[in-house]
Amino acid sequence: MGSDLELEFDHAMMGIYERALSEARYKASKYFHMLHEHRGLGTARLLINSSRVSDGYTALWKLGRLDLTVEALICENQKWHELFTTRELGICRKRLLDYGYEKVR
Repeated sequence: MGSDLELEFDHAMMGIYERALSEARYKASKYFHMLHEHRGLGTARLLINSSRVSDGYTALWKLGRLDLTVEALICENQKWHELFTTRELGICRKRLLDYGYEKVR
């Protein structure tokens, strides 16, 4: 089933879907289906390790809401860092910086 931390991450990943829907009026249907198929950690790894940013990432960037991306979720909360490799954390950070997100640590 997964560790308590992974279950908590599942909830956090669903939380950014719900926030995008309510706060930005962005319905991330593909992301929602990925969460149900791969759970939070699997979805995050698929998105992070893709050679390009997702359409959802681009849509949130256009809406000025990079704070609702998987990359921001991971970078902004150090408790998730142990779920990812140093390389994956670097990809998240670089993507956010490349798109002008200023809250990256």
